[in-house]
Amino acid sequence: MEYTPAPLDTSRVAIGSELAQLTELLSRNAHDVWARQRLADGWRWGPERNDARKEHPGLVPYDRLSESEKELDRQTAMETLRAILSLGFRIVPPESRAR
Repeated sequence: MEYTPAPLDTSRVAIGSELAQLTELLSRNAHDVWARQRLADGWRWGPERNDARKEHPGLVPYDRLSESEKELDRQTAMETLRAILSLGFRIVPPESRAR
């Protein structure tokens, strides 16, 4: 099977400072969702990934991840926000909605 990924072109979508803050919240949440599912599937923390024993070193709180691991979550969150905006949706911060 041949597969050629074709994500949305979000190269022209700018993310302002308010959404940059949202990126970090989404990154933390993405990690927690991933970890919760792994734990529910019987995985546990281990010093290195071992699929046979269901051990993974990333099963720690977000703050204990390495910066490179956090950056993977941030990139996913940022690209998701860019995709939402490129599709024409708007993201309105909570304080702006009250006006």
